[in-house]
Amino acid sequence: MVIMQPGIIAPLPKAAWYVEFAIHDIAGLPRVIKTLQTLVDGERAVVGMGVPLLRALGKDIPGLRVFPTQFGSGRVVPSTQAALWCWLRAEDRGELFHVERRLVEQLTPAFTVCESTEGFLYGTGRDLTGYEDGTENPKGKLAEKAAIVRGQGAMLDGSSYVAVQRWVHDWKRFNEVSGQQQDAMIGRRRRDNKELSAAPTSAHVKRTAQESFQPAAFLLRRSMPWVNSRESGLYFVAFGASLDPFEAQLKRMVGADDGIADALFTFTRPMTGSFYWCPPMSQGRLNLSAIGV
Repeated sequence: MVIMQPGIIAPLPKAAWYVEFAIHDIAGLPRVIKTLQTLVDGERAVVGMGVPLLRALGKDIPGLRVFPTQFGSGRVVPSTQAALWCWLRAEDRGELFHVERRLVEQLTPAFTVCESTEGFLYGTGRDLTGYEDGTENPKGKLAEKAAIVRGQGAMLDGSSYVAVQRWVHDWKRFNEVSGQQQDAMIGRRRRDNKELSAAPTSAHVKRTAQESFQPAAFLLRRSMPWVNSRESGLYFVAFGASLDPFEAQLKRMVGADDGIADALFTFTRPMTGSFYWCPPMSQGRLNLSAIGV
């Protein structure tokens, strides 16, 4: 039976905390990884492992790679690849705080926090601009097909790959254009989420239309807004049965193929970028047999 980390497919929580870790003690990794294995239930906490962690353990996962730096039409997408990623999920912010605190304490012997971002549900799943996020997400069995690995053997089946980025919005640039121009940048009307039939080629929905790629580039988006005292934006999360669909979409967004950049870049930019492998579950624990644990 294929058992995924259930939080990947579950509806978005009201509150989230994304934590990325770097390694500071390789010798302490085996013990801390075993502790992580018992802490993570795959629902309240979804975990992904990056290339730096697997290399430190002397392991490899087919299809996992370091997040690439993309250049196109003057657009640069940064790679800030970390070793470990945790997506903490809760309905209460106070509960989430304590979960994050305990997790960091348990991982401290081998890991250091290098990126920590609180996320939250806005409406039914909107970006702070007011536009719905993930409208084209596949549903039900199609969501599992897009996000979960199958047919690759007992150690990999049920796992997933995830791309994560923290995007920062420039509200001055966004608000200096009309609502009609904002709709054109996204390719949908904000008021009813209907796609614009005459949207420009640079519209985000045109750049990332999943069916328009060969092969089709289906992903399961699980993004949420974030805010701190100085900045705000979208914490982008996209799960896939491989990383290829995300890379195909990213290349088109930066205009690497046709020189047309996604209109999103006119008011927002990514500050981080990492790829991770999310292990499957077995008997309520992370199944790390693929890396010999």
